[in-house]
Amino acid sequence: MTKQIVNFVANGNNEVIEKFINFIMLDGKKTVARRLLKETFEIVQKKTGEKSREVFDQALENIKPSLEVRPKRIGGSVYQIPREVKPRRQFQLASRWILAAARSKKGTNFASSLASEIIQAANNEGAAIKKKEDSHRMAQANKAFAHFAKY
Repeated sequence: MTKQIVNFVANGNNEVIEKFINFIMLDGKKTVARRLLKETFEIVQKKTGEKSREVFDQALENIKPSLEVRPKRIGGSVYQIPREVKPRRQFQLASRWILAAARSKKGTNFASSLASEIIQAANNEGAAIKKKEDSHRMAQANKAFAHFAKY
């Protein structure tokens, strides 16, 4: 089973996986990022007993925000205006939040902390889901300023 994961990550046969590897990558070390994602997928598969790719896709879908607030200056005041998030930015924010949550965990290696964060996100739990809910809560609180979006 792990051979399939190795080939899946190594071949780079999916745009989403490649983009996520690029988000993981630090200082241009793509092979290190690939190895970390491979280890993460192996850990996810061991812990859940499901296909790691399906768990990963479910986690990203759960984290993707539909609303966010953007600051806009109108008449000398800055308003937080709720806006819908485009699909490309949804993926970017979801990836950023899940990686930030995994990097903030201390005491374990990155692959295991990323794996646990992915599993938690697939179950609608964890720090990345909290970040999404905070974003939605902010948008709901500033719904009164939505009419400024046309300016």
